[in-house]
Amino acid sequence: MTPIPDSTQKQATAQGSVIYYRDGKSVLARQGIDRKNVELAKVPEHVRDAVIAAENRSFYEDGGVSVKGTARAVWSTVSGQQLQGGSTITQQLVRNYYSGLSQERSVTRKFKEILIAMKVDQSKSKDWVLEQYLNTIYFGRGANGVESAARAYFGKHVDQLSVAEGAYLAAVIQQPSRFADPKGPDLAAAKERWQSVIDAMGQTGALTPEQVAAQRFPELTAPKKPFELKGQAQYMLEQVTAELNRRGYTDEDINGGGLKVVTTFDKKLMQAAQRAVKDVLPDATPKKVHAGLAAVDPATGEIVAFYGGSPAQSQYDSAFSAKVQAGSTFKPYTLAAALDNGFDLSTRVNGNSPMRVASDPKPIPNDSDRSYGEINLVRATQNSVNTAFVDLGQKVGLDKVAAVAEKAGIPKSQIEPQQSYASFPLGVSSVSAVQNASGFSTFANKGVHMEAHVVMSVTDAKGQKKVIEPVATRVVSEQAAADTTYAMQQVVKYGTGTAARLYDRPVAGKTGTTDQSKSVWFNGFTPQLAVAVDMFREDNATVTIPGYGTQFGGQLPAQIWRAFMTEAMAGKPVEEFPEPSDYGWGPDYSAPDDNQDVPQQDYTSPTNPNDWNSTPGPDTTDPTITDPPSTDAPSDNDGQNGQQDQQPEQTAPPATQAPVPTTGDDTGTDPTTGRPQTG
Repeated sequence: MTPIPDSTQKQATAQGSVIYYRDGKSVLARQGIDRKNVELAKVPEHVRDAVIAAENRSFYEDGGVSVKGTARAVWSTVSGQQLQGGSTITQQLVRNYYSGLSQERSVTRKFKEILIAMKVDQSKSKDWVLEQYLNTIYFGRGANGVESAARAYFGKHVDQLSVAEGAYLAAVIQQPSRFADPKGPDLAAAKERWQSVIDAMGQTGALTPEQVAAQRFPELTAPKKPFELKGQAQYMLEQVTAELNRRGYTDEDINGGGLKVVTTFDKKLMQAAQRAVKDVLPDATPKKVHAGLAAVDPATGEIVAFYGGSPAQSQYDSAFSAKVQAGSTFKPYTLAAALDNGFDLSTRVNGNSPMRVASDPKPIPNDSDRSYGEINLVRATQNSVNTAFVDLGQKVGLDKVAAVAEKAGIPKSQIEPQQSYASFPLGVSSVSAVQNASGFSTFANKGVHMEAHVVMSVTDAKGQKKVIEPVATRVVSEQAAADTTYAMQQVVKYGTGTAARLYDRPVAGKTGTTDQSKSVWFNGFTPQLAVAVDMFREDNATVTIPGYGTQFGGQLPAQIWRAFMTEAMAGKPVEEFPEPSDYGWGPDYSAPDDNQDVPQQDYTSPTNPNDWNSTPGPDTTDPTITDPPSTDAPSDNDGQNGQQDQQPEQTAPPATQAPVPTTGDDTGTDPTTGRPQTG
């Protein structure tokens, strides 16, 4: 009348998951219970013999319970010889393995345990019982099961344990807390208990007298501190868990399913990302200033590295969670949309300033209100001419610009609210560093966007491996991507991004600086890697660094980018970008003859690459961006030109307290001349 329970205790069978860096060997984090189930065949016979000698010598002969064992337990308690407990291995398994049996000491519970143990013995093999027992029992040091115990006490797998080591694990079962890290009297007791197990193995015939005499107390490894997530690992685990959830794995699967998760994160590049930020930013950088970095493999969409700030400083990371206005780093999406819809690099657009658009109540100016006349798309990109991109957006259609950005990985919810604005091509939408790096990876991958992801593969407890296959999306044609890339190369060669040059290989990129330098960017790539760097303040104020002044995208962000890429690309083969269309080789696209067409280029780029970081040219900022009047009562943007200051929708919590960049007035000021500047 007492059936065998049809369910097991979750804690008894749960196996913790291990999350690795991309090499599949370096552990990033451990989640859940420390248990790794093993087949009985993988447990050495001498380890099995030790456990049987210590816990239940009659295991293979009894019927699941032992009257003698119960009597012996009473005698052991009276005499002080705690060699064996009163419960058989089968009884211990029943108590710890099946649901419905409490741990309380009562006659009823004990009677049920005995009856179920007898039925289990009749319906299951002895080897099955021993295998479940060895995988279920707690050994101390946080280790559940014999495999985890072998790693915890001796730093090796169970099949590598010696006789002495196996005997110690068997000895630990009786008092796991006391013998986990014994010292003083506890160590003496542990040695006595261990010797008792060795002697018992001699009495059962598992060891010869000579083998018993030859055994020596094993050396225990120092207990490892509880696994603690430090630095970026906390942010990494958050992103891995979130992606696993999106892919159908529950928290219970992650904490108790025994998964082996291999992530896309490169351990060395993660360290390089942190070094790049910390080495470039001065010690005096205000704590409210945040920097984010994200690196994406264009060919796979794998996020290989990022820097999200300090978890102690902010609960939200600066790479994935924080979203700030893209500024001029959004312009390449507009350029690509045009090149994919019948325009070419020789197309000329209106670069005069200011520009009035019917849908916008206020004129949009260029830096210093400078007019460029009719300007081709290469020079418009190189000089980041705002009115040229507003004109281009109107010609190609803002819906097409939005479509390109969305296909390139920027969520529709983040761009749709500003999509109808004439200033939309100038980067009034907010994006994260990961999204922007992923978007630019499209151009490096010949117009195909690979879904950004942080999980490479998941192997379940049964050994079944699932490799993540990212979604591939054709965003623009291969030629449109090549031409967009060519235009961005000119930004790094001759424009505002010269501080990001790499001495040994070509680079394409774009700077971005929003209203009053509330967010500053450098977003660039080589054929093998796309990287975005942004800086912003949690209070949405101007990014100013003591000794460096107000920041622009071509300054510290570009220097961080270059510091990271110098290390990331070291030893990598030099790959060239695809050739642009024939339009790219016309005389209009050669290096500028003078500085007339390069705003704010008031310095000469050093010949020595080592000096590039020390003399960056002042980057330029985006223009005054005016949004359509809100249905709410408008307010002046701190009295600046009467521009309306609008807060964009945030799709994820940004760093600490959401930095909410404006979508209104985007005029910056040159710290040297005091004039407004753009780009």
